[in-house]
This record gives sequence, C-alpha cells and structure tokens, in this order.
Amino acid sequence: MEKADSCRRAAAEAVADVEPPQLHDYIEGTLDRASMLPGALTLESAAAMASEGRVFGGESEQGFTEADADRSRGDGRNRGSDGEPDGIVTHAAGVQLIYEGLRLTRSLAHDEPWTAADGDAGDGDFAILAADILVARGFYLLARTDAAGKAVRTVQSFGRDQTRRTDLAVEGGTDPAAIDANLERDVLELAVRTGAVAVGETPSPRLLAVAEDLADAVGTSFPPVEDCLTGLEPSARDRSLEDHTTDRATSATDP
Repeated sequence: MEKADSCRRAAAEAVADVEPPQLHDYIEGTLDRASMLPGALTLESAAAMASEGRVFGGESEQGFTEADADRSRGDGRNRGSDGEPDGIVTHAAGVQLIYEGLRLTRSLAHDEPWTAADGDAGDGDFAILAADILVARGFYLLARTDAAGKAVRTVQSFGRDQTRRTDLAVEGGTDPAAIDANLERDVLELAVRTGAVAVGETPSPRLLAVAEDLADAVGTSFPPVEDCLTGLEPSARDRSLEDHTTDRATSATDP
C-alpha cells in the first residue's frame, strides 16, 4: 500500500541521523517490521476530511473552503511519491514514531530483557534507547501542529495505565490486555485527529467512529495496513459518534 510505504520512508528519514550505527540499525529494523496502520490512518483521515470539507457546496461547517483544502495540500512540488503532501506525510510519521516508541516501552515493561541472558540484556539496552528516540522524534514532528496536545495526553495516559496496570487488574478486575489496548485505541484517535487538523478540520464523529471500530478489532497488535484499511467505508463513516459506545478500558485516573 503506497500510503504505508510513504509513512515508513518518512519515519526512517526522521531517525536517519541516529548514532551509533548499531542503534540506528535496531531502530530501522523496528520500523521495517512495524505495521504502518497509525501513519496510514493519518493520511486516510486527512483525505477524508478534505473531501468532507467540500461536500457543503465548497464550504464545510467550519468554514473550510475548497481553496483552503488545496492550499493545505500544497502544490505538486511538495508531494511525496504517492501524491500525498510532504507535510501531512511527516505528521503521519510522527504518529507512527510515537506509537512504535510506546509499544516498545510496553514490551520492555512486561518482559524485562535484563533478567535474561547477557545477549538479551544488550538488546534491551538498545530497545530502551530506541523507545526514547522514537517517541522524542515523533513529538518533534508533531510539535507545531494542533495535534500536539493529543500526543501529550496519549503518552501521559499510557504512563498512568502501565504504572498501575497490575493494581487495576487486581482491584478493579480489569483484564490487563484491555488496559494495554488503551494504547492502540488512543493512537488511532491521535491518527484521526492529526490527519484532520492537517487539512484545517476537526475530525467528524463518523471518522472518530472508524477509529473506535479499528481499535475494537485490533486489540494490542496492529495488522498490516492492507488487511484492515483499504479506504474508509461509507457505512462506517456515516455512523454517528453519539450512537457509538467507547470501550476504552478503565484508566488509572478514571473515576
């Protein structure tokens, strides 16, 4: 899928200067193996909201005109190989990098390599450095966007959930896997919001419902993009958020 390839290239470019070479290779391998669903959904969301902005006779409910949509996309000189504007692809890469860093952190927290053989411990050292770099570079790419606040809240929520994961499971009877899946749910929402604001829009209830549906389906592991994101289905996009129940597991700060 071209969108996934564009996201992977942009994510790789964002960490191209990481040193030493062994650490760079570790990060590159992580991105090579990763599903690009968060990044691809960001691009799909931007395209969907840009289209919705032209539905109402050339002007959206937020006053976003067709001319604004054209300007937000940039001209052909600023497009990636799949025709996506470079700026939006960069934002998509930011979402992807944040997710990969947090996913790696979660894996380390659940299965500490430093308690295993020396070889695994060395991989653990690379992994924790890679996780920090991935999140930091992702934040850098989103820092000047309207999605930055949501990115911060995603990381904060992840930290709270993982810190109290065991206590929540024991005291509240919450399935630890459901707590872990809050990360994927929050990242998919981040992807939708990042894509929408990239074209000057607020994500529609229909688009947020798509993110919820995907989160319900994927759990704690994103499948390949082509297996679950072949375009936003009209039937899903037409659903109202008011009719959609959020299944986010109880967080550490939920009442």
